[in-house]
Amino acid sequence: MLPYINLPFQYIASLTGASVDELKLISSFLISYPLAGLLKRIPDAKPYQKDIFIIAVSLFYLVGLFDLWTGIRTIFVSSTGAYLIAKYIEGPYMPWLAFVFVMSHMSVNHVYRQFANAPDKVDITGAQMVLAMKLTGFCWNVEDGRQPHDELAEFQKGRALRTLPSVLDFAAYVLFFPSLFAGPSFDFVDYRRWIETTMFDLPPGSDPKTAPPTRKQRRIPRSGTPAAKKAVAGIVWIFLFLKFSTWYNANLVLGDQFMKYGLLRRIWILEMLGFSTRMKYYGVWYLTEGACILSGMGYKGVDPKTGKARWNRLQNVNPWGIESAQNTRAYLENWNMNTNNWLRNYVYLRVTPKGKKPGFRASLATFTTSAFWHGFYPGYYLSFVLAAFLQTIAKNFRRHVRPFFLTPDGQRPTWYKIYYDILSYLLTQTAFCFTTAPFVLLGLGPSLLVWSRVYFYAVFGAAASVAFFTSPAKRWLIRKLAARSRVLAQQRSLPKDVDEHPLMGLPSDLGKELDDAVRDFKDERDGGRVRSAGVGVPNEQGIRARAAVKDKVVR
Repeated sequence: MLPYINLPFQYIASLTGASVDELKLISSFLISYPLAGLLKRIPDAKPYQKDIFIIAVSLFYLVGLFDLWTGIRTIFVSSTGAYLIAKYIEGPYMPWLAFVFVMSHMSVNHVYRQFANAPDKVDITGAQMVLAMKLTGFCWNVEDGRQPHDELAEFQKGRALRTLPSVLDFAAYVLFFPSLFAGPSFDFVDYRRWIETTMFDLPPGSDPKTAPPTRKQRRIPRSGTPAAKKAVAGIVWIFLFLKFSTWYNANLVLGDQFMKYGLLRRIWILEMLGFSTRMKYYGVWYLTEGACILSGMGYKGVDPKTGKARWNRLQNVNPWGIESAQNTRAYLENWNMNTNNWLRNYVYLRVTPKGKKPGFRASLATFTTSAFWHGFYPGYYLSFVLAAFLQTIAKNFRRHVRPFFLTPDGQRPTWYKIYYDILSYLLTQTAFCFTTAPFVLLGLGPSLLVWSRVYFYAVFGAAASVAFFTSPAKRWLIRKLAARSRVLAQQRSLPKDVDEHPLMGLPSDLGKELDDAVRDFKDERDGGRVRSAGVGVPNEQGIRARAAVKDKVVR
């Protein structure tokens, strides 16, 4: 750490009540803006200079600002291990070996942080969580690059790495300073296209006049205005967090004063506790995204409607989408978007065999990965388990209740659908303020204490809803909907299941996933019996026997 660097932060901490490390973290986000401006001005023809600049800035953050020498070791071990695995190990298990290595290494630091119990201190676990997404994605991209092009999905084709990057490029990708501590994460192909400036190519056949404006000889379009907007919004969110967190915090809901309020006010306080906590993440993610935009990394082509450059490639959160969400899916898909993408593209779809639809195993693997990625505080798991039930319940309501508030063809809302929207909004927000409270409190005891102080209302509500949709009432609703329309309205109002991948690792339909698990178990059990009985039986007969068993199980 640089001498005397803590002095200004200690003075500001005495005025604001924030910790020194928190202030230094916010400062690193703000310092990244002028540094990103300098990075953009390094000549495009000298990408190695950009690499060196990125590495130097990140090293300054790690040891000059935070004294995280052990953090450098952590990043070195994880990134070097993943790079060597990708380089020297071939075969379909290479990405999984890298996945286990990276996640295990991160888990060790999660456990260490949990036992250290110093939430106001900045350690390397936040950066390592971002790094884990980068490294596991990188190894999958390398594996995709070793496969025949025709066998890859469109997503894989665009990110496959046919050759390993140089150590310098890889190190700069790992240490990309605008997103070092808090994300957003992105794939190596994005970094390569950015540093080679091919990211800014116009689509074939486009009019060169439609290209966004640039300065001098740089290919990176002007990004000062969108970056400044993100910075201002991020600062506003941070200041709001600092103010609201003095009113609504863990001490309030755990203290005796909390029980002197009525139930509705206690629920309101839980809502504001969640909101004030989310404001911190809104601010941090806005600030880091803005620095990425200023560097050019946030560029996402030209909007064909407006003709202006789009800068939402690395968008990580949509506050309005969360605060106005009327169902769990809308709530979750607007939160930590890059983590959702990582879980979908590098866990959920990767554990699914080619030619098959994702099932219970894919959802279980995604759920487990998401939980381990966050850490091992009991509060995380209370939130995840309850949220999984809420996701299923919300899907049942949308499928079997919402169509009653649409016209019989399911295409237009009725005049009274506004009441459904208001009620679903209130239920979603109050359910999630209860569900996410353990995410703030972390410990098992404090989480259960706060839940008990509002009488476990979301738990009982979830249990009642599950009981309702597993009772004959569900079949009654289906008959009523069928009577309203010859075509089942719920099929028209709900997107296809193939698109409903788990968000934050949570299964979209817990009941369906359990049914899939039972069916898979029966398939394997009966398939095992066929194999045992098939000893000495010609191959063709064995194949027919297995097919007959599978056909029987499916029917």
